[in-house]
Amino acid sequence: MTIIMKLARVLSLAGLMLAASFASAEVVVIVNQDAPINGATAADIQQLFLGKRNDINGVSLTPVDQSEGNPSRDVFYEKVIEKTPSQLNAYWSRLIFTGKAKPPKKYFDDAEVLETVMEEEDAIGYIDAAQVAEGVKVIYTVQ
Repeated sequence: MTIIMKLARVLSLAGLMLAASFASAEVVVIVNQDAPINGATAADIQQLFLGKRNDINGVSLTPVDQSEGNPSRDVFYEKVIEKTPSQLNAYWSRLIFTGKAKPPKKYFDDAEVLETVMEEEDAIGYIDAAQVAEGVKVIYTVQ
């Protein structure tokens, strides 16, 4: 293979990787539009979803999770919770065994989370930003 062909192959692969990074979902954390909260930090959200607290800024919230393998969940847990799936499973197993906490209820996808947050004023969840609809407000954008 000539050097030009190798260079073309490398540039092609780099272009595909760049396109894939742009295609990854932007994930947002949402609450019901009537919830008395307008913003939160990643640390606040992390503690809430790990069962270390049940409120943000004095507002009681119930986390709504998504099923494993969902793209929004993958982004959320990697960038906000900062745990791999195996770390998360070990974490919850330990807390369940000791009776200290239980994991958030899991829903199938963005649509189910959106519907639940719209219906329950104390619910907090995460979805793909493209799915945001009237009835919820964004309190955090995953970076």
